[in-house]
Amino acid sequence: MNRFSLRALAVALTLASGSLMAAPLDEALDESQRLAAEAKASQGRVAQLDDDSREMLSEYRNALQQAEALKGYNSQLRELVAAQREELESYRKQLDGIERTEEAVSPLMVRMVDVLGQFIAADLPFLAEEREDRLAQLQDLLPRADVSVADKYRRIIEAYQIESDYGRTLEAWRGQLPAAEGESDGRSVEFLRLGRSMLYYQTLDGHESGWWSPQAQAWQVLDGSARRPLSQAIAIARQQQAPDVLNLPIKTLAKESAQ
Repeated sequence: MNRFSLRALAVALTLASGSLMAAPLDEALDESQRLAAEAKASQGRVAQLDDDSREMLSEYRNALQQAEALKGYNSQLRELVAAQREELESYRKQLDGIERTEEAVSPLMVRMVDVLGQFIAADLPFLAEEREDRLAQLQDLLPRADVSVADKYRRIIEAYQIESDYGRTLEAWRGQLPAAEGESDGRSVEFLRLGRSMLYYQTLDGHESGWWSPQAQAWQVLDGSARRPLSQAIAIARQQQAPDVLNLPIKTLAKESAQ
């Protein structure tokens, strides 16, 4: 075999060998790419599992926090319920006490209204209609079941306060003087109340003045010296004149009372 033929044979063998080696290499490359794809897919699944695990861990922690919060809330609710039970028990005791108080206070209020009526009847006869109306309202109020004991007691105290205030004020008003013996009708006069110690009257023309005598239980005429002081006192009481020292005939009347 000549040199050319040997070279040709060598080339042919080399080409044949390269062809034989190319097939396993392609297969290796394909296998490598497949393994890489599987590895990538596996990594994706691992990453997804990791994300799922993180989410589940976060949810678990949130659940623990909510459980702790609910535990604290339940504890607060138990304390609140216990406090409400104590408060309800306190209210029950107070209601029982109120019922017992009503049993004790009701007779007392009746007595207070009776005493007020006796006091008004024995007092100077001023603002008789107004005071008797107030007393009648209290008497009608006492048996009413739709009015609380507290409201009844408050109204009685208010009436006592009004009566008490009469003793510290100077007041003038126009009213009807009852008819005297021998007269058919009463007269319209100006009344003057000095606290609850003295009660005067003066006719509208200023020609007659008088006072209420507790001993005689009747109106008595004063002498002419009382007219001017009474006119001044009535003007002061009506705030028509500046306050000034009053020279009312109290001492003279007291002497007549003693007699």
